[in-house]
Amino acid sequence: MQVITTIDVAHPPRKPNYVENEIDETLSRVNNSTSLRIIKIIHGQSGTTKGTVRNWAHNNRRRLKGVIYGEDYTILDKQTQKMRDEAGQFSDLDLEASNGGITILWVK
Repeated sequence: MQVITTIDVAHPPRKPNYVENEIDETLSRVNNSTSLRIIKIIHGQSGTTKGTVRNWAHNNRRRLKGVIYGEDYTILDKQTQKMRDEAGQFSDLDLEASNGGITILWVK
């Protein structure tokens, strides 16, 4: 059973409103899923897209259980531990990678 879905909003680069729309659509799909609970967003290391994703996450935090920045996505991070305990110990190459080009959304 798959618990994580990944979207890439950095390749090709998109305008902020398209990025936000793609996140909204993905969140709706996850909310309607019986198994999906996590969205991994690839946004790149810096720039407008990263800011757009993280601002969206902040503004929509009431719709989420948590937001984990790629830089903090390690097994030592308490929120990562809690998310993986609840959702399951799924395989993810970005875990422990200290990847500032991603943001993890843990959906309610």
